[in-house]
Amino acid sequence: MIDLHVHSIFSDGTETPEVLIELAAAAGVKALALTDHDTVKGLPRFFRAAEARGVRAVAGVEVSSTSDFGDMHILGYLMDYEDVTLAEQLEWIRSARRLRNEEILHNLHRLGMPLRWSEVEAFAGDEVIGRPHFAQALVARGYVPTTRMAFNRYLARGCPAYAKRRTLTVGEAIEIIRGAGGVAVLAHPFALDCNWEELATVLARLRDMGLDGVETYYPQHTPQQVKRYLKLAGQFNLVPTGGSDYHGAVTPDLRIGRGFGTLAVPDDVMDRLMARCA
Repeated sequence: MIDLHVHSIFSDGTETPEVLIELAAAAGVKALALTDHDTVKGLPRFFRAAEARGVRAVAGVEVSSTSDFGDMHILGYLMDYEDVTLAEQLEWIRSARRLRNEEILHNLHRLGMPLRWSEVEAFAGDEVIGRPHFAQALVARGYVPTTRMAFNRYLARGCPAYAKRRTLTVGEAIEIIRGAGGVAVLAHPFALDCNWEELATVLARLRDMGLDGVETYYPQHTPQQVKRYLKLAGQFNLVPTGGSDYHGAVTPDLRIGRGFGTLAVPDDVMDRLMARCA
């Protein structure tokens, strides 16, 4: 069992890299990729924890980018996470995240929920501040009973406190991953605003830009979608990857390795990604 899509406190997850490794080991996961949003800062701790528990740690990142079909996330695997250019580009994206956080705080004030920045920081500690920390602060103030409701009412895309942020183009995202020696994979394609014919066109373009894979095995993909993504992956010579997209308390119904209970990413996906990397 492998899981190539989890998040830690270094982006918008609620668990440390060490806890993620413990959860993976307890679940029987043999290989786990930490794919925090626009940062690789959790990877040194992730690798140290994995070595102690016998879990194969996979260097990963989820890079935010824009496209004609909405926000497009590109997963990077097996790259040199100390690559200078990769670090510089991810820092540029994170600076945009800070501006976005300021806008979310302003939006919440406008909606009659005047959180203080220190309240949000208290839930993040020394880690990157993201929407889950706003959600926790809203719960602590009594504005909503649960973090899920905080997202559904205020913080999710399209909700009144949501704020967009600047990102790379999808071509730039693929370039910085491959430039660091990694492989690039389109994350959760179901989230794109396009039909099947348009998705085929998108994958053809991305393949020509250097895309190596498409996330096929994913908790929110139906069996019918998985079959179609497998067909598209074969059509465009892409590796069909997968993972739980585990975020901890933000996704309480998900489990590492198993998603909602039926997720099963084939073990040979790692071999196929390694072959692409080579």
